[in-house]
Amino acid sequence: MFGISYIKFDSMNYVIHYKNGKVKREGRGLSFFYFTPNSSIVSIPIQSDDFQFVFHETTKDYQEVTLQGQITYKIQHPKQLAETLDFTVNHKKQYLKNDYEKIQQRIINEAQTASAGIIQRLSLKDALRKLDEIENEIFNSLQTSKTVQMLGLEILSVNVLGVTPNPEMARALEAQTRESLQKEADQAIYERRNFAVEQERMIKESELNTEIAVEEKQKQIVEKKMETDVVKQENEQVLQEMEMASSISLEEKRKELIDIKVTNEKKEADVKEYVLNASLKPYKELDWKILMAISNTGNDPSNNIALAFRELAENAEKIGNLNISPELLESIMKNKS
Repeated sequence: MFGISYIKFDSMNYVIHYKNGKVKREGRGLSFFYFTPNSSIVSIPIQSDDFQFVFHETTKDYQEVTLQGQITYKIQHPKQLAETLDFTVNHKKQYLKNDYEKIQQRIINEAQTASAGIIQRLSLKDALRKLDEIENEIFNSLQTSKTVQMLGLEILSVNVLGVTPNPEMARALEAQTRESLQKEADQAIYERRNFAVEQERMIKESELNTEIAVEEKQKQIVEKKMETDVVKQENEQVLQEMEMASSISLEEKRKELIDIKVTNEKKEADVKEYVLNASLKPYKELDWKILMAISNTGNDPSNNIALAFRELAENAEKIGNLNISPELLESIMKNKS
């Protein structure tokens, strides 16, 4: 109304209000009234933004590759960018020009220049493998780019998603890789078999070492048993010798005892002989007939008859005939009984 309008921006927009060609106000997320005929409003988005790129490059060995990736950036100095590109908006906050797309195009140009520089130094295989190196070089190149600095931009990240050769070369590389993988698989099988053989050898060697150790232990056991048997035999021999010594000592003691006993018995017999001789000495010179007569049995008629028969027998050469009647003998026997 009467050329006066009201406009409001969010916090992710840096706003510059020009009045009669001079800066009236500037800042993030402003809202204000302004007079349309003599005002110009610039709105620069300061949030981060990203876009994807696809570059077709040629490697050092003249092979075409397709480089795909993504770049993330944000406007770090919006006032500096406003002096380079036109971000003027109308009262509906619509851009009067499409200069925002120029930012991405200029970044793409710088990124493609950097990618071409590094891809042309690499062979096809290196380009396929060294994605991190390509990514870092593009990022560093954009960081130091005069165009990016002039626009007041900050490159947040560069991501290389892939480097792809043309289909024919891809098939050739696949075949080569397949053969290489097959060789690696064969080598792995060989190494696995070799490892299995080595493990088997180690197991056999361990078993042999175990058997040797067992045999050594058995040998030690046998030697120990032999030593034990020798000690046992020596102990038994010592015991036998001790028993024999004890038996010998006992027999010697017995012998001494028997000798003493014999000596004692001999002495006792000598004493008895001496006593008997001393007792019989008075009767030694006497006639036996006198001894018979003085004995307790001298008065026995049978003894006297027996004595008479003995004298007859002693003087038999002097007797011519001797008659003894049965009645006499019977009477003697009856008297005896």
